[in-house]
Amino acid sequence: MSAPLDVLGGLPVSLRKELIEALANITRNFSERRWEPSELNGGKLCEIVYSIIRGHADGQFPQHSSKPNNMVRECQRLEQETQLPRSLRIQVPRMLIALYEIRNNRGVGHVGSDVDPNHMDAVAVLYMSKWLVAELIRVFHDVDTMTASEAVDALAERQLEVVWVVDGKKRVLSEKLSLHDKTLLLLYSESSTVAERDLLAWTEAANASSYRRDILKKCHKVRLIEYDDVARMVRLSPKGARYVEENIPLSVS
Repeated sequence: MSAPLDVLGGLPVSLRKELIEALANITRNFSERRWEPSELNGGKLCEIVYSIIRGHADGQFPQHSSKPNNMVRECQRLEQETQLPRSLRIQVPRMLIALYEIRNNRGVGHVGSDVDPNHMDAVAVLYMSKWLVAELIRVFHDVDTMTASEAVDALAERQLEVVWVVDGKKRVLSEKLSLHDKTLLLLYSESSTVAERDLLAWTEAANASSYRRDILKKCHKVRLIEYDDVARMVRLSPKGARYVEENIPLSVS
């Protein structure tokens, strides 16, 4: 996997930083259940993606993104740029319009529902944002959809208040969590496979053999993780991610 700033290498570094930061903000706010900030940051990501496509159409990228006077009208104008690939001319601009509408007109007035619409909106913002960034990677890097999606997952590595990154190590800041829950939380904070030795170091487990037997193998058996006990690599499963989201506080109390 490429380093974050190597993704979309044809863009100015400043634009790449803006895009990565906007996606990281959306992902972080979503994981911390801060629904309304997720919606607002979705609007910022729209402006960055629009600026990238507009610059590509014009043959010169701006150094920084800017907000168009009328997002809907300017996205519709992109449909006339016949030199653009269909994705950047039709599909991405129409997605931008939908995402921008959520950002502008879905933040207030929710009444009388059993499901929190702000949560539903935030889910839409998160996945539309990831799709938009993946599509930029797919088009500009000329890779398949799966590769682009994996690149986005790496860029959108979960940033959690309860997990502290210090000197290349990760530490769980809640002392109340069991070793089992700390392990799953640390895996949740990563976007890809984690080496067993890293988990041992991050959790400061006292005994490697006991950790494998009592934590990793048991979690693997109930499919909370995938544990390769030959390669000594671990990855959180979708079931494990659900367990973390439903049972472990993601912020420091």
